[in-house]
Amino acid sequence: MNAHWKRVNRKFAKNNFFVRNQFNYICTMPYSETFKDHLANPRNAGELPDANAIAEETNPVCGDRLRLTLRIRDGRIETARFLAYGCPPTLACGSALVEIIEGMSIEDAVKLTRREIVNAVGGLSTRKQHAAALAIEVLRTAITNSLLPDHQRVV
Repeated sequence: MNAHWKRVNRKFAKNNFFVRNQFNYICTMPYSETFKDHLANPRNAGELPDANAIAEETNPVCGDRLRLTLRIRDGRIETARFLAYGCPPTLACGSALVEIIEGMSIEDAVKLTRREIVNAVGGLSTRKQHAAALAIEVLRTAITNSLLPDHQRVV
Protein backbone atom coordinates (compact mmCIF):
# COMPACT_ATOMS: atom_id res chain seq x y z
CA MET A 1 0.00 0.00 0.00
CA ASN A 2 1.48 3.36 -0.97
CA ALA A 3 1.80 6.35 1.37
CA HIS A 4 -1.25 8.14 -0.05
CA TRP A 5 -3.63 5.27 0.70
CA LYS A 6 -2.14 4.83 4.18
CA ARG A 7 -2.99 8.48 4.91
CA VAL A 8 -6.51 8.02 3.50
CA ASN A 9 -7.07 4.88 5.58
CA ARG A 10 -5.84 6.60 8.77
CA LYS A 11 -8.10 9.61 8.09
CA PHE A 12 -11.06 7.33 7.37
CA ALA A 13 -10.41 5.31 10.53
CA LYS A 14 -10.35 8.51 12.62
CA ASN A 15 -13.53 9.87 11.01
CA ASN A 16 -15.29 6.52 11.20
CA PHE A 17 -14.42 6.25 14.91
CA PHE A 18 -15.82 9.76 15.47
CA VAL A 19 -19.04 9.00 13.56
CA ARG A 20 -19.53 5.70 15.41
CA ASN A 21 -19.04 7.42 18.78
CA GLN A 22 -21.47 10.24 17.89
CA PHE A 23 -24.06 7.72 16.72
CA ASN A 24 -23.71 5.68 19.92
CA TYR A 25 -24.03 8.85 22.00
CA ILE A 26 -27.23 9.94 20.24
CA CYS A 27 -28.77 6.45 20.41
CA THR A 28 -28.08 6.03 24.09
CA MET A 29 -29.06 9.55 25.09
CA PRO A 30 -31.59 9.02 27.86
CA TYR A 31 -34.99 10.59 27.80
CA SER A 32 -36.50 11.80 31.05
CA GLU A 33 -38.98 9.73 33.03
CA THR A 34 -41.63 12.36 32.26
CA PHE A 35 -40.98 11.92 28.53
CA LYS A 36 -41.23 8.13 28.82
CA ASP A 37 -44.45 8.47 30.80
CA HIS A 38 -46.01 10.66 28.07
CA LEU A 39 -45.03 7.99 25.52
CA ALA A 40 -46.38 5.10 27.55
CA ASN A 41 -49.52 6.93 28.72
CA PRO A 42 -50.39 9.74 26.31
CA ARG A 43 -52.81 12.24 27.81
CA ASN A 44 -56.05 12.95 25.94
CA ALA A 45 -55.14 11.21 22.70
CA GLY A 46 -57.90 11.11 20.08
CA GLU A 47 -60.36 13.60 18.63
CA LEU A 48 -63.22 15.62 20.07
CA PRO A 49 -66.45 15.04 18.15
CA ASP A 50 -67.85 18.44 19.19
CA ALA A 51 -64.66 20.48 18.79
CA ASN A 52 -65.00 24.11 17.75
CA ALA A 53 -61.29 24.58 17.00
CA ILE A 54 -59.38 22.15 14.81
CA ALA A 55 -55.92 22.34 13.31
CA GLU A 56 -53.41 20.00 11.72
CA GLU A 57 -49.81 20.90 10.98
CA THR A 58 -47.02 18.96 9.29
CA ASN A 59 -43.29 19.45 9.62
CA PRO A 60 -42.17 19.67 5.97
CA VAL A 61 -38.65 18.43 6.78
CA CYS A 62 -39.36 15.19 8.66
CA GLY A 63 -43.05 14.62 7.89
CA ASP A 64 -44.23 14.61 11.51
CA ARG A 65 -47.92 15.53 11.84
CA LEU A 66 -49.89 16.80 14.79
CA ARG A 67 -53.67 17.29 14.84
CA LEU A 68 -55.29 19.24 17.65
CA THR A 69 -59.00 19.49 18.45
CA LEU A 70 -60.23 21.93 21.08
CA ARG A 71 -63.52 22.84 22.69
CA ILE A 72 -63.34 26.52 23.60
CA ARG A 73 -66.04 28.16 25.72
CA ASP A 74 -66.08 31.63 27.24
CA GLY A 75 -62.48 32.31 26.25
CA ARG A 76 -61.14 29.12 27.88
CA ILE A 77 -59.93 25.84 26.46
CA GLU A 78 -62.38 23.48 28.07
CA THR A 79 -61.11 20.24 26.52
CA ALA A 80 -58.26 19.31 24.18
CA ARG A 81 -57.33 16.16 22.25
CA PHE A 82 -54.46 15.37 19.91
CA LEU A 83 -53.40 12.87 17.26
CA ALA A 84 -49.72 12.51 16.42
CA TYR A 85 -47.83 10.81 13.64
CA GLY A 86 -44.06 10.85 13.63
CA CYS A 87 -41.17 10.53 16.02
CA PRO A 88 -41.64 9.83 19.74
CA PRO A 89 -40.95 13.46 20.71
CA THR A 90 -43.91 14.56 18.58
CA LEU A 91 -46.20 12.23 20.49
CA ALA A 92 -44.78 13.30 23.86
CA CYS A 93 -45.05 17.01 22.99
CA GLY A 94 -48.65 16.58 21.82
CA SER A 95 -49.50 14.84 25.07
CA ALA A 96 -47.77 17.52 27.17
CA LEU A 97 -49.44 20.29 25.17
CA VAL A 98 -53.00 19.11 25.81
CA GLU A 99 -52.22 18.50 29.46
CA ILE A 100 -50.93 22.07 29.84
CA ILE A 101 -53.65 23.91 27.91
CA GLU A 102 -56.80 22.31 29.33
CA GLY A 103 -58.53 24.94 31.45
CA MET A 104 -56.20 27.69 30.20
CA SER A 105 -57.50 30.96 28.79
CA ILE A 106 -56.93 31.63 25.10
CA GLU A 107 -54.75 34.64 25.96
CA ASP A 108 -52.44 32.48 28.10
CA ALA A 109 -52.40 29.63 25.57
CA VAL A 110 -51.23 31.96 22.80
CA LYS A 111 -48.29 32.99 25.02
CA LEU A 112 -47.15 29.39 25.50
CA THR A 113 -43.61 28.83 24.20
CA ARG A 114 -41.63 25.98 22.74
CA ARG A 115 -39.38 26.06 25.80
CA GLU A 116 -42.35 25.43 28.09
CA ILE A 117 -43.32 22.34 26.08
CA VAL A 118 -39.72 21.09 26.15
CA ASN A 119 -39.63 21.56 29.93
CA ALA A 120 -42.99 19.80 30.32
CA VAL A 121 -41.58 16.62 28.77
CA GLY A 122 -38.45 16.81 30.89
CA GLY A 123 -36.18 18.21 28.18
CA LEU A 124 -35.33 17.36 24.59
CA SER A 125 -32.11 17.42 22.62
CA THR A 126 -31.80 20.35 20.23
CA ARG A 127 -32.25 17.93 17.31
CA LYS A 128 -35.69 16.93 18.62
CA GLN A 129 -37.06 20.32 19.63
CA HIS A 130 -38.83 20.60 16.28
CA ALA A 131 -41.57 18.51 17.91
CA ALA A 132 -42.23 21.23 20.51
CA ALA A 133 -42.22 23.87 17.77
CA LEU A 134 -44.80 21.82 15.85
CA ALA A 135 -46.98 21.61 18.98
CA ILE A 136 -46.91 25.39 19.42
CA GLU A 137 -47.62 25.94 15.73
CA VAL A 138 -50.69 23.67 15.74
CA LEU A 139 -51.97 25.30 18.95
CA ARG A 140 -51.77 28.79 17.44
CA THR A 141 -53.44 27.62 14.24
CA ALA A 142 -56.29 26.01 16.20
CA ILE A 143 -56.85 29.17 18.25
CA THR A 144 -56.75 31.34 15.13
CA ASN A 145 -59.28 29.00 13.46
CA SER A 146 -61.60 29.29 16.45
CA LEU A 147 -61.72 33.05 16.01
CA LEU A 148 -62.46 32.96 12.26
CA PRO A 149 -65.84 32.47 10.58
CA ASP A 150 -66.44 28.90 9.37
CA HIS A 151 -65.79 29.65 5.69
CA GLN A 152 -62.30 31.08 6.44
CA ARG A 153 -60.99 28.28 8.69
CA VAL A 154 -57.87 26.35 7.73
CA VAL A 155 -57.83 22.66 8.72
